[in-house]
Amino acid sequence: MAIRIDVKELLEVLRLTPPEQNVLLIGKHGIGKSEIVRRFYERERRLSVTAFFLGQMSDPGDLIGLMHKDEATGRSLFLPPYWWPVDGRPIVLFLDELNRARPEILQSIHELALNKTLAGKSLPEGSIVVSAVNEGDEYQLTDLDPALVSRFNLYEFAPTAEDWLLWAAENGIDPRVTAFIQQNNSYLDGDEKTGDEDELTAHAGLVKTPDRRAWVRVANFIAPLERIEDLHIKIIAGMVGTSTAMKFKKSLVRALPVTPEQILLQLDKYKKLLKELSLQDLILLNEQIALWLNSGRCPSEKENKARANLLGYMKFLQSAQEREAVAHLASLLENPKYDKAMAFAAESMPLVELLSDYVKGIKVD
Repeated sequence: MAIRIDVKELLEVLRLTPPEQNVLLIGKHGIGKSEIVRRFYERERRLSVTAFFLGQMSDPGDLIGLMHKDEATGRSLFLPPYWWPVDGRPIVLFLDELNRARPEILQSIHELALNKTLAGKSLPEGSIVVSAVNEGDEYQLTDLDPALVSRFNLYEFAPTAEDWLLWAAENGIDPRVTAFIQQNNSYLDGDEKTGDEDELTAHAGLVKTPDRRAWVRVANFIAPLERIEDLHIKIIAGMVGTSTAMKFKKSLVRALPVTPEQILLQLDKYKKLLKELSLQDLILLNEQIALWLNSGRCPSEKENKARANLLGYMKFLQSAQEREAVAHLASLLENPKYDKAMAFAAESMPLVELLSDYVKGIKVD
């Protein structure tokens, strides 16, 4: 069984694995495998990433190049494929859908995984191979040779809902979507039984369930909409399924009446409203505040005000005897996944002292 890792751990795996070793990720479709790999190598390592969706590849020539006759020698050889590096710099090959590849393509992958060569040509030194397989029997078109699998370090990639929420906050995903996922984690990857198997989909063999890509489409769709009407919900149902869309519709009615930006930038204006929130509402608000701070979206000229208001918010919770809510926010900011939010708060010594007191109390308990 492969070791299970989340997003932060995957980044460390990519960071620490030597180039001569290959990584194979196992996970559901639509959970961000290819995007995370691409962003890491392009942004942190400044390496070019070439991705192949092997399940859609019908001709090995796309991967290894086409054979032609060398007129000088009379021998056959392979022309370099379009993606082959010509500047001698190392590259990253991301081979997705490995377990959907045709056998003749897998033969080339075996050579690539073994010694970083294709059709007798060597990749530049330092080149990296990362592959991925889709989890589940419905994807298994080709049995993978144990000899090929042995050439990879195997990891089960299982990003959490929290990982997605952190990513969504950094990328400006519509807060109505993130608030829904925050309260309904099981709907992020379609783990919830949706009950969408109506007569039409049953006959067609189609069942629409949500996944992370679908929620991004929902967020992009509703971003310009101030008000979401029934027709919009029908369109959303085509993206995530009917029962999920109806659940999303209900969540819009129960949305928090205040945003993290309002608390951190206009606290005095919303203190009266805070008094009306339940502990459950405060817990949700705390999570949204931590996500917003971690996203780095606070305008630089307003950072000191945001720190002062964060301290004011926590003191307000103290005075309202909401110690559990204060302890919850302190524990969030201590979480390594919220390192940017903690770094933000650490610029204020009064905040650091208050947070430290609560963190010590949590550890003692």
